[in-house]
Amino acid sequence: MNKINLASKLALFADHWNPRIIGDLNENHIKLAKLQGDFIWHQHEMEDELFVVLKGKLMIDFRDGVGVDGIRTVEINTGEIIVVPKGVAHRPHAKEEVHIMLIEPKTVINTGALENEFTRKELQRI
Repeated sequence: MNKINLASKLALFADHWNPRIIGDLNENHIKLAKLQGDFIWHQHEMEDELFVVLKGKLMIDFRDGVGVDGIRTVEINTGEIIVVPKGVAHRPHAKEEVHIMLIEPKTVINTGALENEFTRKELQRI
């Protein structure tokens, strides 16, 4: 059992939308990522996702019929979390760089069933 310094781990990479595994918790991975710009609409049919914002402001859009054109945007700030339930379509985005921690089942693929340039099937462990 060793402690993990989140700032030290975040300093090891600079790219966006490419989560790194920093630990395991039961059948879940604990991941760190840096986000900036727009991600894609996607959903995870079998897994919930926990987003913990460590630094910055993460925006997540939901297609739930509320808001402009049926899209509602939730703002998650430093020190806040959000759980996205399985089966819920969502689109993360951030104007400025955001640092997040994700706790999600080991089976999660970051783009759900979609496959594109953002898809990361094999994550680096740091």
